[in-house]
Amino acid sequence: MTAQERERIVSNDYADLLIAYSGDTSVFANFKDATVQILNYYDAVVRVPVSQITDNTITKLGYSVMPSLYGMISQASLEASGITRIRSIPNFNLRGQGVLVGIIDSGIDYTNPIFQNADKTTRITMLWDQTIQSDNYPAGLFYGTEYTSEQINQALQSNDPFSIVPSKDEVGHGTMLAGIAAGNEVQASGFSGVAPDSQLIVVKLKTAKTYLKDFFRVPQSVICYQENDIIVAADYVMRTAFNLNKPIALCIALGTSQGAHDGRGTLSSLLSLRSQTSGVAILIAGGNEGNARRHYYGVIDAVTGYNTVELDIGANESGFSMEIWGDSPGVFSLDITTPSGEYVPRIEARLDESREVTFIFEPTRIVIDFQMVESQSGDQLILLRFTNPSEGIWKFNIYGRGELSKGFNIWLPMSGFISDNTFFVHSNPNTTILSIGNSADPITVTAYNVADDSLYINASRGYSRNGTVKPEIAAPGVNIQSPTLDQGFTEVSGTSASAAHTTGVAAMLLEWGIVKGNYPSMNTVDMKVFMIRGARRDTNRKYPNPDWGYGILDVYNIFNALRGST
Repeated sequence: MTAQERERIVSNDYADLLIAYSGDTSVFANFKDATVQILNYYDAVVRVPVSQITDNTITKLGYSVMPSLYGMISQASLEASGITRIRSIPNFNLRGQGVLVGIIDSGIDYTNPIFQNADKTTRITMLWDQTIQSDNYPAGLFYGTEYTSEQINQALQSNDPFSIVPSKDEVGHGTMLAGIAAGNEVQASGFSGVAPDSQLIVVKLKTAKTYLKDFFRVPQSVICYQENDIIVAADYVMRTAFNLNKPIALCIALGTSQGAHDGRGTLSSLLSLRSQTSGVAILIAGGNEGNARRHYYGVIDAVTGYNTVELDIGANESGFSMEIWGDSPGVFSLDITTPSGEYVPRIEARLDESREVTFIFEPTRIVIDFQMVESQSGDQLILLRFTNPSEGIWKFNIYGRGELSKGFNIWLPMSGFISDNTFFVHSNPNTTILSIGNSADPITVTAYNVADDSLYINASRGYSRNGTVKPEIAAPGVNIQSPTLDQGFTEVSGTSASAAHTTGVAAMLLEWGIVKGNYPSMNTVDMKVFMIRGARRDTNRKYPNPDWGYGILDVYNIFNALRGST
């Protein structure tokens, strides 16, 4: 790849398109002035000048070509999960020895002592910072800078470590995840990571490009990441672990409300495939969208032929996107009534087209894209992108064509991408697990409060749109001790914390299964079964359920359930 082609990876003048080419490279000839980066046999990133991205791009190329935008799942114990109890048994003092913990997020504060060995050397095996451009990028990936443990150790011995390894976590989310999963014990602060003897592989993601935020009407000030950068990060973490011949527990606490919520997106499919590999555990945070009122589920009334959706748009909302996913094989259309009463008659769905709707009494502009058969889900998608939406109650009548047009889901963007003052009047808290949390094979984690065994109030709820049980497990996620960027500690809450906690538990299980040779073929799917069998369940609840999955994570019960077979 030439220097000019590498520049396109990070330049805001070039757009990234996710193309499913499935080995047929001739499809790339359809793009003008394009460079191609092959991700795997199935997917590639094609980069073209931003001028080629228009409101008709989805109509021409399909919804899935535009990388989804992922935000951090944050609002940001050991005893509750049975970890202390299992460590009291000499043969089960599992601390992640010989196991790697992967973090794909905002980076890590590598100078924090909780990520160092007793001799002050780093526990970070490899750090890839996608935001720092140099010639020391990972092989075949062509951007960012890769730092080895030797370079980080050199930095730690310096009076000015960031002059040698300038990678910083400016947000703190990645440092939080790494600390909860794998930080050292600090007795004076009452803190300990779950797997403090593990080593770390960290990827600091570069932020999303300007054009993509503009396309989906996400404010430029919002920190978010592109799907294609997360895909290459996941492959990098896996490849590094394989080269080191060590098992890996990968934590992903990023999410998006974009997509069909059925586990069939590009990133979701990749993670499910990797989950079947021996020595790999993938843990995903379910999200904090349960009480956000940003999901609507409706059924077409058999008498009237439509269902009325009321959307309350808050003041000073600059713009946002809204996705309507119709259950296959139904065909859906809509009309619009603005807060001032202006009415747009029923807009019939046609085969893959884009329309622009403007108003006389409203400053609002809406671009509506119809995808009759969205390529990855096979269902109908209606994507609405609002610019300068007027404050107040908007009404949408969603119509069905024929008796097979019944149910549909609507999602607004996740927390941080849209004001909390914009919501559905009659929202539905279920099916709010963020998109990659619906991946079939990874383990999706929700959060609960160990003080009273109550579900975290904001936790996203399942199941997936196609009925897959998500989340599978609940882990501690309320008032969890976490490292801060000033190298102190604070309490955090949310499914990011519970996913990080469960990642540490996964490292313990990989140590027992792979490193100690008790279950050499263990993968994510196996681990999921172990966690489900060992989960603590309330006799007053029916399992699985959309809130708790199969119950509360309990490491001691996992091994107790294995006792007979072992």
